[in-house]
Amino acid sequence: MYYPEPIERLIENMTRLPGIGRKTATRLAFFLLNAKESYVSELSHSLLDIKDKIKLCSVCFNITDVDPCRICTDEKRDQSTVCVVEESSHMMVLESASPGVYRYHILHGVINPIEGIGPDEVRIKELKERIEREGIREVIIATNPNIEGNTTAHYIGELLKHLDVKISRIASGVPVGGDIVYIDPLTIKSSIENRKDI
Repeated sequence: MYYPEPIERLIENMTRLPGIGRKTATRLAFFLLNAKESYVSELSHSLLDIKDKIKLCSVCFNITDVDPCRICTDEKRDQSTVCVVEESSHMMVLESASPGVYRYHILHGVINPIEGIGPDEVRIKELKERIEREGIREVIIATNPNIEGNTTAHYIGELLKHLDVKISRIASGVPVGGDIVYIDPLTIKSSIENRKDI
């Protein structure tokens, strides 16, 4: 069944979102059709704002609306340690386990030769430059404990081993093959506190 063109276009656009099939998209479209205009207007402005106002921090590459981001400018955090994560969502999980402790470096991916992603496609070079520039004393690598995450951690360890910096990897507790976004904060906190040198 096809609906009037504006509704059909909205349904088609929403089915492009992850995890949204046509049935859910249709239900959402009719919810929006019946919602107050003020809500639909606010929603549309929110969608435009994430494209217009969100950028990457020039220091850590986290998503932010100010540059440098609030984490990088927080002087209460340990200035000598950087926690390296794959994505901003992973940083938010770690931050929920240990709020206000670490500064971060977001790679925006991992090394994955099968997908054609090498070290130059993620922000490893920027990490090395940052360590040298800021005098970082410890790097905690918190990539996922899967093949790609382990490959990336190993590469970073090899790249940095000649520098005067302690390199550690989050400890077990995060299951092998697991995704850090779905791990509970207590397990994450334990993994960070029991990290080991590479």
